[in-house]
Amino acid sequence: MVPGRHSLGLLFAFLLLSLLPAPLLAQNSPSRPAINGISHITLYAEDLPESERFYTRVIGWEQVPAAGAHSGVRFYANHQQYIELLTPADPGMTDRLAGFGFVTANAEQLRRFLGAHGVAVPANVTTGSDGSRSFLVHDPAGNKVEFTQLGSHPVPAPAVLSGRLSTHIMHLGFVARDRAALDGFYKNLLGFTLYWQGSAKPGNPDWVMMQVPNGTDWIEYMLYLPPAPSRGQLASANHFSPGVVSIDVLYKRLLAQGWTPSAKEKPPLLALDGKWQLDLFDPDGTRVEFMEFKPVGKVCCSEFTGRTPGPYLNW
Repeated sequence: MVPGRHSLGLLFAFLLLSLLPAPLLAQNSPSRPAINGISHITLYAEDLPESERFYTRVIGWEQVPAAGAHSGVRFYANHQQYIELLTPADPGMTDRLAGFGFVTANAEQLRRFLGAHGVAVPANVTTGSDGSRSFLVHDPAGNKVEFTQLGSHPVPAPAVLSGRLSTHIMHLGFVARDRAALDGFYKNLLGFTLYWQGSAKPGNPDWVMMQVPNGTDWIEYMLYLPPAPSRGQLASANHFSPGVVSIDVLYKRLLAQGWTPSAKEKPPLLALDGKWQLDLFDPDGTRVEFMEFKPVGKVCCSEFTGRTPGPYLNW
């Protein structure tokens, strides 16, 4: 059978591609853009007014309504990082974690990159009222993970800026069961690297910190929970960490502004990773793990292998 003109064209194109060097072919595949840090963590809150008082009056972050289809409220630590609170469909739900997200240099490029590597992605990115571009996927643990290319955010009043206890959400943690599966997504695909890992007792790690590829923020696999954790255990494991230079200064500032520790809010402690920390709990029990940027004591279990975070000085 004599091939037709169309068949000959396809054959010629295939032969031409086969002669091109591999690096040139790779240029046609979507590359992974920069992932610069944590964008946000979204939580369910039973009593939004009570939570608003905690995040604005105690922590001192700027309150704005949630954007787009969300129905809650946001509290900004800096121009790109915030806590988002939503009203739960079921007031008695045990797990308060609704999702979290990261900042990327190019949302559309990252969407195409993940899609090309077998991740279920939406057909398009979503553009917010602030000009941000974002899309949502699920990680192997089932968490909703949003990637956002930043838009614009107006600078708050000086009084709002001066009231912040922290200007940087430097890590967030979530319940993890299958480290290998999570590493396949965060490490092998997205380029996160091991920052530190440790455990309360010798053996398998209880906490694994994975740092973003193009910044200092990290996520923490919380691997120690029982099969059916309580609401309190989940709220402690699914946490976030505002960074500070000095926990001692933070503690004195909290007391000076009238903060009274609850029964479970203990004095500052030196953690196994050598960093001073102070745990606060929001009205729904979510742990807010204030932590110093740099270790000052002996570091247990493993060494830090990544870049050291610091405050975000500019809005």
